[in-house]
Amino acid sequence: MKKIFSIVAIFATVFLQNSFAQDSTINAQTQLPQLLTSYYGIKDALVAGNTGKAAASAGEFVKAANGIDYKVISEGNIHALLKDAGAISETKDLKKQREQFARLSTNMITLAKSVKLGTQPAYETYCPMKKASWLSDSKTIKNPYYGSAMLSCGNIVETINK
Repeated sequence: MKKIFSIVAIFATVFLQNSFAQDSTINAQTQLPQLLTSYYGIKDALVAGNTGKAAASAGEFVKAANGIDYKVISEGNIHALLKDAGAISETKDLKKQREQFARLSTNMITLAKSVKLGTQPAYETYCPMKKASWLSDSKTIKNPYYGSAMLSCGNIVETINK
């Protein structure tokens, strides 16, 4: 009887561990693409010079980041992303939003190179005038740091397929 109980306990443990691993995978498959979509929303708003939309997209980014399991992205990385996006969501000053976006982009590029954020490639784009990079979902250059003043300033430095 003890052997049967032990075998059942082992199977239950293995099943539960497998179930938790699958939950983390499902979490990553749904929430990481939302994080990237919100990031692109911030970028597009900054390209257009729309501070209200940038702040709103940053708020969506914060919400998505808060829902990500620490097994998928480390707690420290999530806190860095939250700090950057939170600062963008709390101001309507375009210059400050763009400065904070440079920090957010650095962290997002690092993240994109370590985990799969979506099904489509992301393009790491660099602005030599700002000396900062950003992620784009398109090969067309639309600079979020200078907007219409220097819309096409930049070049793709890497395609991230991870």
